[in-house]
Amino acid sequence: MSARNWKGLDVILVTGDAYIDSPFMGVAVIGKVLLDQGYRVGIIAQPDLASDKDITRLGEPDLFWGITGGCVDSMVANYTALKKKRRSDDYTPGGINNQRPDRAVIAYSNLVRQYFKQTRPIVLGGIEASLRRIAHYDFWSDSIRRSILFDARADYLLYGMAHGSIIQFASALKEKRSPASLTGVAWISKEKTGLELPSYEAVKASKDDYIKAFQIFYDNNDALTAETLCQKHQDRYLVINPPEPCSTAEELDHIHSFEYERDLHPFHKASGTVRALDTIRFSIPTHYGCYGECHFCAITVHQGRTVCSRSEASIMEEAKTISRLADFKGYILDLGGPTANMYGFECRKKLEKGACKDKRCLFPSPCKTLAPDHSRHMRLIQKIEKLPGIKKVFISSGIRYDLIFSDTKNGGAYLEKIVTGNVSGQMKIAPEHTVPNVLSLMGKQPVEHLLRFKQQFDALSKKAGKPQFLTYYLIAAHPGCRMKDMQDLKRFCIENLKTIPEQVQIFTPTPSTWSTLMYYTEIDPFSMKPLFVEKDPKEKEKQKQTVTKKGAGKKKR
Repeated sequence: MSARNWKGLDVILVTGDAYIDSPFMGVAVIGKVLLDQGYRVGIIAQPDLASDKDITRLGEPDLFWGITGGCVDSMVANYTALKKKRRSDDYTPGGINNQRPDRAVIAYSNLVRQYFKQTRPIVLGGIEASLRRIAHYDFWSDSIRRSILFDARADYLLYGMAHGSIIQFASALKEKRSPASLTGVAWISKEKTGLELPSYEAVKASKDDYIKAFQIFYDNNDALTAETLCQKHQDRYLVINPPEPCSTAEELDHIHSFEYERDLHPFHKASGTVRALDTIRFSIPTHYGCYGECHFCAITVHQGRTVCSRSEASIMEEAKTISRLADFKGYILDLGGPTANMYGFECRKKLEKGACKDKRCLFPSPCKTLAPDHSRHMRLIQKIEKLPGIKKVFISSGIRYDLIFSDTKNGGAYLEKIVTGNVSGQMKIAPEHTVPNVLSLMGKQPVEHLLRFKQQFDALSKKAGKPQFLTYYLIAAHPGCRMKDMQDLKRFCIENLKTIPEQVQIFTPTPSTWSTLMYYTEIDPFSMKPLFVEKDPKEKEKQKQTVTKKGAGKKKR
């Protein structure tokens, strides 16, 4: 502040992560977006809750406080699927999980109010706030909680990526206008506005009302078709405006043109390294959003169903920037997004009229109007590989192999390209399960695609003379999954995949997903039939061990 001759700040952002200045870190991006517009911005990372030494060190902002729990929901960061305390935190210096409080968004908002009584507006953002914006089921307390806006006693919530809405919001406050009409904003009103969801009290009392509320909420997450929503909480209303429009390539390019340090702030370095930096320092995000709509994933209601891609020129320029870093060894560790091979194409109908409400892009099979085309991603990889200082480009983020097979023109060449040139010994894929009824409840593609992919992966690896293998991410104890299903999964892996999987995680119910709704209600919301849900922690662990332990499930002689 002294170096910039700033006597005060317009915005102070508070985050649950150590401060890494990287395009992968939401608080860094939002800070630079505001800075680019001329606002004076400060960041307080992982503030001490027991005193005022951190939260007061930058003074009080002239416009607003921005509160985020960080890149991961704090309850997910702090607890396992069996509700055991996690010892490590990839976003904390030294890796010890001792800095991020439970329900960090609420904790930080309360911290601000403790030391700044009648302060500027408190604005919530990031994944924790975004996914808890309506009344929701909370796994860790096994209860229905109010919108986080009420529990945090905050003034506004900016959900989603907020690249554009944050600028409009800051401008409104600067000009002393109400931001209540802006897209991507949630707020509290005394009056009912828009399409009404069943109230907090109703969804708490009735699982049918919970399902109804979530269905309406989910159907109104497309910027082109969404209506303003409201949900009553006692005598007040939560109001959720339609999402902000999908960022254009030009807008994303501008955001990624900012000078990022791609490093941990010196203030935190004194306390040790941050493991997350190992993954993101030499990686490049190519796009945002995902139309996969897996039922256990919340990307749809956070980043959106529309894939927004950056230009090749912008990504190439970022690769050049990374290649000039002093400790860069020539390897781009990832070139992708939520799903790597969604880069560069979208459904034209969706872009013009919004996402369909009566069908999905990929489930139960890829929609014909989507027209997958992997040529842009393949060309991008090839161009970056030719840059000086670049030895290899890895595709480490997930891919959808059903998309590859749906691209009859370029899919085969794309698959051969990444298998023979962009895999580091092993390739990680996420079939999640292999039993048809469980896959259907997950919203995942049929197992036939997995078998076809493995066959082609093995053949291409052999042809290239590379001893490569696949690593499979699988989920145990998903709603609808019984012990027999895990035994069938184990048998399938041994007989068809020739492996005993190690990467098996127990399903964690996180806010704002269909799978969490299934877990809480014990109802399949698409058929409205009762659904078996394993809720006993010991039985959940048994489901996992049935797959991961050699000989597990066999009778002792």
